[in-house]
Amino acid sequence: MQPFTLPDFYMPYPARINPHLEGARAHSKAWAYEMGVLEKNPQGTPIWDERTFDAHDYALLCAYTHPDAPASELDLITDWYVWVFFFDDHFLELYKRTKDMSGAKAYLDRLPLFMPVVPSGAPPTPTNTVERALADLWARTVPLTSVAWRERFLEATKNLLLECMWELANIQENRVANPVEYIEMRRKVGGAPWSAGLVEIAVGAEVPAAVAATRPLEVLRDTFSDGVHLRNDLFSYQREVEEEGENANCVLVLERFLGVPPQKAADLTNEILTSRLQQFENTALVEVPALCAEYGLTPEQCLDVAKYVKGLQDWQSGGHEWHMRSSRYMNEGADKSGDTLDFLGPRGLGTSAFRIKLSPGALGLQRIKTLTHAPFQPVGRMKRPQIYMPFALRLSPHLPAARRNCVAWARKMGMLEVVPGVFGSGIWNERRLIGFDFPACAAGIHPDASPHELDLSSGWLTWGTYGDDYFPLVFGATRDMAGAKRFNARLSMFMPLDLAGAPVPENPVESGLLDLWIRTASPMSMSARQTLRRSIETMTGSWLWELLNQTQNRIPDPVDYVEMRRKTFGADLTMGLSKLTLGDVIPAEVFRTRTMRGLDNTTADVGGWINDLFSYRKEIEFEGELSNLVLVVQRFLECDADRAMHVVNDLLTARVQEFEHIVATELPALLSEFGLEKEARDALLGYVEKQRLYMAGVLNWHVVTSRYVDAELERHPIERVLEGARGFGTTAARIATMFGTGKAGAQVPAVKADLSMGTARVAPLKLGR
Repeated sequence: MQPFTLPDFYMPYPARINPHLEGARAHSKAWAYEMGVLEKNPQGTPIWDERTFDAHDYALLCAYTHPDAPASELDLITDWYVWVFFFDDHFLELYKRTKDMSGAKAYLDRLPLFMPVVPSGAPPTPTNTVERALADLWARTVPLTSVAWRERFLEATKNLLLECMWELANIQENRVANPVEYIEMRRKVGGAPWSAGLVEIAVGAEVPAAVAATRPLEVLRDTFSDGVHLRNDLFSYQREVEEEGENANCVLVLERFLGVPPQKAADLTNEILTSRLQQFENTALVEVPALCAEYGLTPEQCLDVAKYVKGLQDWQSGGHEWHMRSSRYMNEGADKSGDTLDFLGPRGLGTSAFRIKLSPGALGLQRIKTLTHAPFQPVGRMKRPQIYMPFALRLSPHLPAARRNCVAWARKMGMLEVVPGVFGSGIWNERRLIGFDFPACAAGIHPDASPHELDLSSGWLTWGTYGDDYFPLVFGATRDMAGAKRFNARLSMFMPLDLAGAPVPENPVESGLLDLWIRTASPMSMSARQTLRRSIETMTGSWLWELLNQTQNRIPDPVDYVEMRRKTFGADLTMGLSKLTLGDVIPAEVFRTRTMRGLDNTTADVGGWINDLFSYRKEIEFEGELSNLVLVVQRFLECDADRAMHVVNDLLTARVQEFEHIVATELPALLSEFGLEKEARDALLGYVEKQRLYMAGVLNWHVVTSRYVDAELERHPIERVLEGARGFGTTAARIATMFGTGKAGAQVPAVKADLSMGTARVAPLKLGR
């Protein structure tokens, strides 16, 4: 019996079949025999036999997912899929079932050697079927692709191969990942980014290098990947969880995390799947056209992007159709559609669009609930759940002086004054700034800072929060996206790499940034300054994402929100600049490992979600905000705010525990694997300790600041009338202020700079929301 009934899938694109299907079937079977895929393994039994191979029908998968590919490209792509599915089953039999960690690592380490980006000489001699087939595929693929494509595809393949160790480790420990960790890792081990690369071959159009790494294209790849993987999890649950003992499946993850039965977990998995597909659509229709214009792509390049988008859509619909037919998956009844208009449409392969159920799930009506939120809803006083924080807090002894200096600096930058011609810009006064107490956060994040370092950290926190209050106040009410982009673009001008030539600041945001930039970047090397500027640009650029959601009155997709929250929170800046202070002591590749990325992401999520819990009433009731994880969960689960707060707190707890798990189980192995000397080991362990201080310091600041105190929030609208716009003709402005605009949140870098040593240690933080 099936463990649950498959849900009604949202699939708006019609599935089509490639006319070269039969040729691909014949070719792929001949190739599989030639490579040894259908031969017996060293244990004397075949991974696949011909009957299994025929039943899986990978040629049908590729004919569905690449309906317009020429015959030769379809043959090549089909062989790639035969290889990747064979690799998965081969790895399962030889290493997952036997739990042979050392053998698995040695096996995986060799595979990238057969994929040189710029081939020079013969590859190593293959020692098994997987290596022999990979060498053949790469030799056939290289002539069709550019170096840029090969670099991207190699990275995706490495992730697909090497992150299998994560699955194997979890099986050994009988550990089921938390939902956020799972989505991130499934994207790597599931291989859909790898599939997205093959889409470019199928449609004969590579993504232009100028935009390949931009947010819209990354979102297209990520949403495509999540859609492919979550769909697969629903169809493969019975085989993976009940038969093979796997624990990397979203249905199982949600079962364990939320404590719900398989059917409810399957329905929620489908909700996430639908949300990701609709995020894909929103990005393709709203952001991609603007991106093409912004980067000045030629008509031919725009067409290549359009072909790529269409190719990803074809993969989604074709992959769904194949899952309903392949013997590899649980699909009993999946091709039946009782509540359909079958009698009005054609039958047969490629006609799935005519069999869409007339149900909310199949029609994607979930989209409505993300667009109908009424802002400024009353929240009232709420009791927050107890936050799990096992890390000790320490405070700098220089805190009193930093508090005095912070107020003086903000006054000097004009942050306590009304900006002429900018409605509502008198958003802060001295009393409120003192209550915000940004130095208290800096003192917790950097307890060992010198007085100068603490002043600089406090200044960055103050600047980031002011900027994030100022930005939506000026551009949010009018939905002025063009003005917001101009404002954002100007910020880079106040971070000159040569520390000279900045224009005259037009507002306190620009004044504060220029002042902090000169003081922070002066002792840095040129490469460090470039990294610092990119990190700040990533942070401030995320304000545009928030404004776009506000313009559409669209509550963000849960996965997109979690990933963008790290940027709005300033996490890229935090982690990137903390690494800069280590210089060359630690090899750069150490920070590219899954272990260190996991530590960075968990730290960022803990900080951002603490802020979401504390700022919920402030943002939802008083500011009409949409970017808050509690609201995202509330709308996704269709539950009340109290339940959503506890779910967010459970996620937060799971991420802290994941951090502890990585430190306890993976960090020692990482130190051993890279053979780090004592200096490098101590530096890396010190970096991890800073992450602990960061999390403890962020929580402490939220407890002591007045920014989220109910009495302060209830007083705030009246105070803005009394202390906002002044003079003749400002009455209307003061009345409008009563209704509140402006968001409080800030991504802020907390900077620790030691000018005497010629270094600067910066840890950003978004604290003002």
